[in-house]
Amino acid sequence: MFITFEGIEGSGKSTQAKLLYEWFLDRGRRVVLTREPGGTEAAERIRDLILREWEESFPPFSELCLYLAARGFHVKNLIKPSLSEGAVVICDRFSDSTLAYQGYGRGLDLELIKKMNREVTEGIKPDLTFLIDVPVEVGLERIGKRRRDRIEGESLEFHRRVRRGFLDIAGKEPERVVVVDGTGSREEVFKFILSVLKEKGYAP
Repeated sequence: MFITFEGIEGSGKSTQAKLLYEWFLDRGRRVVLTREPGGTEAAERIRDLILREWEESFPPFSELCLYLAARGFHVKNLIKPSLSEGAVVICDRFSDSTLAYQGYGRGLDLELIKKMNREVTEGIKPDLTFLIDVPVEVGLERIGKRRRDRIEGESLEFHRRVRRGFLDIAGKEPERVVVVDGTGSREEVFKFILSVLKEKGYAP
């Protein structure tokens, strides 16, 4: 079973992914918690390249290629082997983020992104995706005034385009993508996530 969590910056998706990981662990399931970009040594090094601030211009297509390169390492060396061994894999971001950020956010061609993503994922898609949705202003307020990485520091309008992208993806794939109201408490959001898992037969 492959479950992904998606959402804008500050949505709370990472918190919910960790809660679900712990929930499966407590029930004796073999479970892997991972993230994108990252998840393997090589992919984590690419993550550092992507998120750090650079004095030189960072072309959107180069950004896309780096995300996809990291995903290639991740899928080949962690996700596919874990799934083949029967583990539940929970991933904080996956291909929907690439479509939302580099497609809707940066304006790159959506069909090109989908085609390139199919190559690096070898056709692997999540069984279930939770889109933790919050208004952009709420998400950025949660991040606070800490030092933001290159993506977090983008304009308000960029993050709004990304959010619209996520919601558009969810609208086109309602069987896979479940939109979750992320404005509630951590416990309320997780309770809803568990109810969806049970309803779909993924949890007892």
